[in-house]
Amino acid sequence: MKAFQSEDLYLNRAKFVMKYLGVWIIFIGQVWGDLVAVSQSSYLLFTQACLCFKVTAVQINVNSVKDLLKRMNDEIFLPQSKEHERILKLQARRIKRLLLAFMISSQTTCGLWALKPLFDDVGSRKFPFDMWMPVTPEYSPQYELGYAFQLLTICMSAYMYFGVDSIALSMVIFACAQLEIVKDKILSIKSVQFGNKSEVNNERITKMKENNNKLIECIKQHQAIVLFTELVENTYHTFLAFQLVGSVGLICMSALRILEDDWRSVQFYSILTYLSVMISQLFVCCWCGHELTATSANLHTVLYNCTWYEQDLKFKKMFCIAMMRMSRPMVLRAGHYITLSRQTFVSILRMSYSYFAVLNQTKN
Repeated sequence: MKAFQSEDLYLNRAKFVMKYLGVWIIFIGQVWGDLVAVSQSSYLLFTQACLCFKVTAVQINVNSVKDLLKRMNDEIFLPQSKEHERILKLQARRIKRLLLAFMISSQTTCGLWALKPLFDDVGSRKFPFDMWMPVTPEYSPQYELGYAFQLLTICMSAYMYFGVDSIALSMVIFACAQLEIVKDKILSIKSVQFGNKSEVNNERITKMKENNNKLIECIKQHQAIVLFTELVENTYHTFLAFQLVGSVGLICMSALRILEDDWRSVQFYSILTYLSVMISQLFVCCWCGHELTATSANLHTVLYNCTWYEQDLKFKKMFCIAMMRMSRPMVLRAGHYITLSRQTFVSILRMSYSYFAVLNQTKN
């Protein structure tokens, strides 16, 4: 079987994006006092601050990231059959599709932001974003250069966002795929009961040894997955917490802006798509954590469904220990405190709506 590179299967897009793109910083002081301008700049402030925070977290924990990439290609995680390869590829396609949808929606938002001055401010020369620039829009080619700079850099930052998130979330789904492989190995433990009692006893002993070795292999792989997910959480928990906490304020602000803007304007649809991007990004983070917990939650049930009752005493002793350990589901936490799950996603949306209702009532 040819060498199987899990790192490339899950992270090829993210590695390409992060290799060739950089980040940029915005300036909000110039528009302070203008509610509309400040709110628009706040979107950029948070997204760019979050992006810089994420990149910084990756750079600070670069040794941990390298360790994770190395572990993804460890021998214990290599597929041993076509079924194992199918599981890995299936999980990789799932996370890639979700992240691709996020990337497309984020680029759509950037495009709508860029089109706003051309359609909503016809006749005026304005840059897409209210921010400090070393050039002014009154003169050419300064206007064209500044316009192209803002559009290019915001699109680059969106791609960088995609790259950084892809690394963390793809590693979580890779752990889910490995748990599915463990389940497949457990269910492949063979029966040692024979219909004909005159069959050679050596064959029974050989199968028992194979089953013992397979259970030991499953236990070792499970422990490797536990250590892998713990390292993922330790590496990325800070920027996941930053993302979750900041999303509440941005969702509220976006909802307020939608109520203020004319639904026929490009600005309205740009804020609407930005809101959908923030919610979808939040959903992908929580979905990955939920998948890890849900996949590991029934691992002990799958273990119980194997033919453990036909095995020898050594197998049954290891089986009891494995059952106790695998009965504890794996949990991914942001900031080592906030559990990433579907319940967390719903709770954040409810919290955002509550804050939005209070702000809207206060404003009125």
